[in-house]
Amino acid sequence: MNTEIERKFLVKNIDFIKDSYKKHNIKQGFLNSNKNRVVRVRIQNEKSFLTIKGPSNATGTTRFEWETEIPLHEGLQLFSLCEENRIEKVRYLVKQDTHIFEVDVFSGKNKGLIIAEIELESELEVFEKPSWIGEEVTGISMYYNTELSKNPFENWQKKTWTFK
Repeated sequence: MNTEIERKFLVKNIDFIKDSYKKHNIKQGFLNSNKNRVVRVRIQNEKSFLTIKGPSNATGTTRFEWETEIPLHEGLQLFSLCEENRIEKVRYLVKQDTHIFEVDVFSGKNKGLIIAEIELESELEVFEKPSWIGEEVTGISMYYNTELSKNPFENWQKKTWTFK
């Protein structure tokens, strides 16, 4: 079975950009955004991918993931069938020791949000956090791309607080 073990963090500043060795322009949409079976179409530069993800475990770090590259023209056709509020971002790849952080700088309705992810071999694997890594948000569903497509970051900033 294909499993993904991943941790997510907010990013404190853009210092990671100088250390990045590659970047990708990404657009992704969801054919199904049910948390028990997410079906995603991703257009990354000039490539296209179809991904299926299962539900996360209790810690939010591990879940089933299956992904395959598909012809770009088919990806674009599937993309047109996706649910509303697609995700747009630039992904920077940053090597840190033996790990690679994928840092997503969101645009569109999620502009202002920057999240770093690291894939691990086990949930207990130790890794060094770069200085630009902030609060861990692993397992907090509002930071999942599927949730960002439903409740984008721009809506979070519009909250008004009333104190009595």
